Amino acid sequence: MDFGPHLLLASLEGAVTAAILALTAMGLSIVFGVMRVVNVAHGEFFMIGAVIAWAVASSFTGNPAIGFIAALIVAPLIAGIIAAVADKLILQRVNYDPDRTIVATIGLLYIIQQTALMTFGPDARPVTPPFNTRLSLPWFEIGESGFVMTWPWGLSTTSYKLFVIVAAIAVLTGLWVLMTRTKAGLIMRATQQDSETAQAFGVPVKRVYSYVFGLGAGLAAVGAVLVVPIQQAHYLMGHDPLLLSFIVVIIGGLGSLPGTVIAAILIGMSDGIISVFFSPTLAKIIATLVVALVLVFRPHGLLGKKV
Repeated sequence: MDFGPHLLLASLEGAVTAAILALTAMGLSIVFGVMRVVNVAHGEFFMIGAVIAWAVASSFTGNPAIGFIAALIVAPLIAGIIAAVADKLILQRVNYDPDRTIVATIGLLYIIQQTALMTFGPDARPVTPPFNTRLSLPWFEIGESGFVMTWPWGLSTTSYKLFVIVAAIAVLTGLWVLMTRTKAGLIMRATQQDSETAQAFGVPVKRVYSYVFGLGAGLAAVGAVLVVPIQQAHYLMGHDPLLLSFIVVIIGGLGSLPGTVIAAILIGMSDGIISVFFSPTLAKIIATLVVALVLVFRPHGLLGKKV
């Protein structure tokens, strides 16, 4: 295969990675932006969404689309409820102190991870995609009469991977509408800007924090449900999403939702392309190097606000 078609396929893989990463990192960014909490257990909510998706999907027989739709509803809901309960039982008890919340979420990480191990076992669990049609992709080449559309052999992708990209865009659009066009979004933004003033005006700040913590976990679980037909559900699968989410949030700017989306696209596309042409390890090294450069030359991130 020529370099051009190979690059197109690598870019599609990068777009899928960017879509999942944008959803996962957006949950982490919202939690930090509103609550000022660094959720070290965020990757485990991603993992729990994946294993619950496997459990729900495997309980349905017949058309795999039915099980997938049920998983897409149930897994984020359960992950969100677990996160909201954890906020009430743990984070509120330490009064959202930055140092103690980090230690608390580390403990929460191991609790969720080991509970998943005891409940679902150590084996990787595959989930059948709801549809997986092979689609041929066009490629433009320069001929005697100008650009000519061709279909080189082997240049194809699956309909499910394209669905993942579209679904992520739809979820992020819905999140933008929630944050900017609804009363709930107004309350979250008011709490983010000044929680004490918001509480003085009757906003139940602690309840808002519980909802926000649950929303962040739910977004991570949505990303996990979308990716689990491509990867396999496993109780240790939360490490990479957590690392990449922190990288995206730092580059985009802590608490900046537009910056998070931009950084997710940059990191996801570069990770996909570099992994295809070179190695996944090199992709992680370059992403870490970019974080170091951002911290040196622009500590508040691409779109983050200076303190």
